[in-house]
Amino acid sequence: MRSLKNIPAWLRNKYLITGIGFIIWMLFIDRNDLPTQWKRVKELKTLQQSEKNMDKQISDTKQELELLKTNPSTLEKYAREKYMMKRDNEDIYIISTAKQ
Repeated sequence: MRSLKNIPAWLRNKYLITGIGFIIWMLFIDRNDLPTQWKRVKELKTLQQSEKNMDKQISDTKQELELLKTNPSTLEKYAREKYMMKRDNEDIYIISTAKQ
């Protein structure tokens, strides 16, 4: 049987061992460990960027709606482009440039 004299004093300190165990537990084993926190921060940044993009898209849509409400020529242009509407004496040709 080994004696405790061969073990260094800092390894015999129960407070140090408990503290190291606690730190290891909190950093790697706990439900809120470091890798999980890093994933959450990354997801938060992605969601914040998505929120900025949505806010920009909402403001663009509001601006377009305001133009459609106030400008008849914009309304006609929108109807022709989006819904393929035409006047009675017109023919419409659609040219597709899809890549294969």
